[in-house]
Amino acid sequence: MIDIRTFESLGYADHGWLEAKHHFSFAGYHDDARMGWGKLRVWNDDRIRPGTGFPQHGHRDMEIITYIRDGAITHRDHLNNEGRTKAGDVQVMSAGKGILHEEWNLEAGDTQLFQIWIEPAQRGLRPRWEMASFPKQDRKGKLVPLASGRANAPAEALWIAQDAEILGATLDAGTEVTHVVESGRLVYLVPAKGSVTINGTLVPERAGAAIRDEDRIVIRAGEDAEILMVDLPPEH
Repeated sequence: MIDIRTFESLGYADHGWLEAKHHFSFAGYHDDARMGWGKLRVWNDDRIRPGTGFPQHGHRDMEIITYIRDGAITHRDHLNNEGRTKAGDVQVMSAGKGILHEEWNLEAGDTQLFQIWIEPAQRGLRPRWEMASFPKQDRKGKLVPLASGRANAPAEALWIAQDAEILGATLDAGTEVTHVVESGRLVYLVPAKGSVTINGTLVPERAGAAIRDEDRIVIRAGEDAEILMVDLPPEH
């Protein structure tokens, strides 16, 4: 099953400084049919205006992954972590038993990002933050794990406290990549740029594809494309 969630059908909020599209119910957007996808609870497609951002606020018991599409975001938290995550980079914040943080666009132009929330396998963990660079040329023609809590995760992938994996790839027009899906697992895929097909089903740019009961997915680029995908544990 491949369920396409068009960009136009996503939840929408315009706060002036922040323009957001919500793949799943979030804040003022609620849709009983879109409460999440397995352990995936949030996938927000955000545009943050320059000189603005999220003042200090708190989270707990959530793995929060930020994928920068364009621009950069500057993070600060009460644990004295601070860092600038730019396009092509990924940051992971494990909120655990509680973290206070702030995020700002200190750049001259807009910052565009995906923010992904995944439920952890265990509550009350020690909160932490880290980031890493994943150059797009290193992901050309292949799916690269960017963040993972799987047993076979490569060392360079950022750790998350769940049996899930976030993978990214860039594809030239006409090329394809295949991902084997283990029995019962779920996948959610969004083309950050360009359109792709999944097993022949069209997924337009910035649309979402919720995938289940497929043992193998072939992702083919109809044009130069950049994709982000989450492989999630089975629902219980």
